[in-house]
Amino acid sequence: MPLFPKKPKYTIVRVAKKRGDIPSNLWTKCEDCKELIYNKKLEENFRVCPKCNFHFNVGAYERVKLMLDEGSFKEMDADMESLDPLSFEGPKTYKEKIKKDQELTNLKEAVITGEGAIYGKRIVLGVTDSRFIMGSMGSVVGEKLTRAIERSIEIKNPLVIISGSGGGARMYEGMYSLMQMAKTSVALSRHNKAGCFFISILTNPTMAGIMASFASLGDLIIAEPKALIGFTGPRVIEQTIRQRLPPGFQKSEFLLEHGLIDMIVHRKNLKETISKILNYF
Repeated sequence: MPLFPKKPKYTIVRVAKKRGDIPSNLWTKCEDCKELIYNKKLEENFRVCPKCNFHFNVGAYERVKLMLDEGSFKEMDADMESLDPLSFEGPKTYKEKIKKDQELTNLKEAVITGEGAIYGKRIVLGVTDSRFIMGSMGSVVGEKLTRAIERSIEIKNPLVIISGSGGGARMYEGMYSLMQMAKTSVALSRHNKAGCFFISILTNPTMAGIMASFASLGDLIIAEPKALIGFTGPRVIEQTIRQRLPPGFQKSEFLLEHGLIDMIVHRKNLKETISKILNYF
C-alpha cells in the first residue's frame, strides 16, 4: 500500500440543501400510532388517521362544514365576547389569553351556535372548540348555549351540541363560570319538558364541568372513537385512589360497554347517522 495514495481524478462538491426545498407542512404525525400521514390524505379522511382510526381535533367551523348542508348555517350571537369580572392576573391576564386565542382560532369565544340543516332537516347546533382556552365554559359559553337551547324550544327543532372541551369551568371568571353548569342544565330540563329532542355528541376530549353538565344530558349520547370522556383525568384519579385503572378507562369504547353513552360513530358517518336518527324520532 503506497504511503501517499493518489488523489482521485474527480472532485466531490457538497451542495448545501436550501431550507424550504421541502415544505414542512406536508405531513402530520398521528398522536396515537405515530404514523406519518400526508396532510391531503388526512383532510380527505375527515382528519382521521387511516391506519389506527385516531380522530384528530377539529375546529368549530370545520365541524359545522362537516355536519351541516352547505350554506345552511346561520350563526347566532356571533359577536358575544367575555368580560374580565375578576380582573384576573397571572403569568398572563385573562384578557391577554382571550386575545391570543381569538387570533389563533379566529373565534370570539370557545363555542359557536346557530341554526342549520342536515340533509334538509332543520336543527339548532352548538359546537365547542378545545383550541380556545381548552373549550372551557365561561359566562359567554354558557349564555350562548342556553340561548341555543331556548331557540330549539321556541322553533321546536332538534338540538345538537358537539362537545370538544377539556377545560371544564373557566376559573378565570370564578363563580360566574360554575354558574353556567347549572344554567345550561336547567335550560335542558325545560327543553325536555317541552318535548324537544337533544343529541349530545362527545369528541376528544370532553371533560370536567362540560361533561358534568350539558354534555351528559342528551336524550341520545354519541361519541367519536377513542375519545377521552370523563370528569377528572385518569392520572389524577390514580394518584387519588392509589390504584391502577382498567385499560382504556374513560375512552369511548369503555364507556359504551359500561352504559354511559349510547353509540360510537366514526366521523365520516356522523352526518348520515344523525340524519337517520332524526328521521326515526
